[in-house]
Amino acid sequence: MRVLLFGATGMVGQGVLRECLLAADVQEVVAVGRTPLTQEHGKLHQVLHSDMLDFQPLENLLQGFDACFFCLGVSSAGMNEARYTHLTYDLTLVAASTLARLNPQMTFIYVSGAGTDSSETGQSMWARVKGKTENALLRLPFKAVYLFRPGIIQPLHGVRSKTPLYQAFYSVLGPVLSFVRRVKPAWVVSTETVGRAMLQAASLGAPQPVVEQAQINRLAAERH
Repeated sequence: MRVLLFGATGMVGQGVLRECLLAADVQEVVAVGRTPLTQEHGKLHQVLHSDMLDFQPLENLLQGFDACFFCLGVSSAGMNEARYTHLTYDLTLVAASTLARLNPQMTFIYVSGAGTDSSETGQSMWARVKGKTENALLRLPFKAVYLFRPGIIQPLHGVRSKTPLYQAFYSVLGPVLSFVRRVKPAWVVSTETVGRAMLQAASLGAPQPVVEQAQINRLAAERH
C-alpha cells in the first residue's frame, strides 16, 4: 500500500506516521507539508510544499496512491468563522479534489472530531464547519471516504503536541488518560489506535463512512 500523509508534524499525524512505518503492508509513505520532518526511514519520502491551496506543481508526485490520511487541522480558538472555514474547509477540499481527480481508486481518510455537526446548522461554529467539510468530502469520487471522529486523544511513543498548552495537559494527565483508556475506551483513544484504525479502514474498509471513537477502537483491535 502506498500512503499519502498530510499533517505528519501534528500530534495525530506523528502517530499515524509511526504506525505506517511499522506496518508490513505499507511499502511507501509520502508526507506532504510545509515543515520538514526530522526523522528518516527507508519507506518515508518528504515533499515540502509551501502553498497548500495550490497542488498543481505537485500533480506528477501525487498519483498512484492507495490511501490518503489527512491529519491537517487547526483549533478554532480565537478564530472567526470565515478564517476557520478557510483553514479547514477550503484547504481540505483543494487537496481532496486534486487527489480525487488523480487517484479515483484511493481511500481518503479525514480526521474530523467528536461532536461534528453533519446538519451544518448547529450552534457550534467549529462543528458546523467540520460537518460542511465532511459532507463535501463524501461527494468526491474516491473509492471510499472515511471520516474519523476521535474525542480525547492520548499521545504515545514520544508523540508530542505542537501546542504547548495541550502538551502540558497531556504530560500532567498522561497517567489518568491511560487509566481512562483502559476502563472507558469509548472516551479516550491513543495516537497508536488512530493510526492502526486508519490502516485497517484503508486496507479492508469500515462499516460506515462516519467512524466514531468506539469504532476507531474496534478497527484498531482488528488490525493484525
